[in-house]
Amino acid sequence: MIHTYSGKTIRFEIKYKNRTSIGITIDSYGNIEVQAPKGTPDESVLKVLEEKWNLIQQKLKEMKDRLKGAQEKVYERGETFLYLGNAYPIKIFEDINIRKDHVVFEGEKLHIFVKQLEDERIKQALKRFYYQQCKSIVEKSIYSYQSNFKTKPRSISISDSKTTWGTCDSKLQLTFNWRLAMAPREVIDYVVVHEMCHMVHLNHDRSFWRLVGKIMPDYIEKENWLASSNWKMNV
Repeated sequence: MIHTYSGKTIRFEIKYKNRTSIGITIDSYGNIEVQAPKGTPDESVLKVLEEKWNLIQQKLKEMKDRLKGAQEKVYERGETFLYLGNAYPIKIFEDINIRKDHVVFEGEKLHIFVKQLEDERIKQALKRFYYQQCKSIVEKSIYSYQSNFKTKPRSISISDSKTTWGTCDSKLQLTFNWRLAMAPREVIDYVVVHEMCHMVHLNHDRSFWRLVGKIMPDYIEKENWLASSNWKMNV
């Protein structure tokens, strides 16, 4: 079926099942499926669609952006970068007199101060900012969750890994990906808890996941955020 509302048109499929309410799902390719109780009139289905219209449009945009993959960044005023789960525009300041290129978060913008307006300088200033923020946030998170563990990490470091969000080795050395600073704090907390649980169980057996779930029952939501958002966590 096709439906137009608020200037937007969507195509969706209806499946009638033995259920008591109308549900809407959107797959990873943006296909919309409406599951409705048998005998539900079309008017009722359309009413629910319109009630959730803004959310549907938001999800469709996210799916479309995700299928495009990571887009090359433009280091110009107005370009946005993620920080703690939100996208903020950058504002660039050129000042030959500053001691070192750096970034300052002003609440609504990422202010980037560089000696010269060069893309690589801006990129490296952003990376240093994320490294510093990730280290600070991770350390606070570890301190917050330490009461759940008898052992403590021997070291904490930040890496530029292309394959993992965090690691814990047999020497209890924890390493975290600097890109985590782009994720919401609760997602960072999940990765911290995940790696701290490896101090107890080095593999991903049932005991490991029971411990993770005990400390953070909704950890799957955090994993889903990383899985659906990792493509845009770049500089």
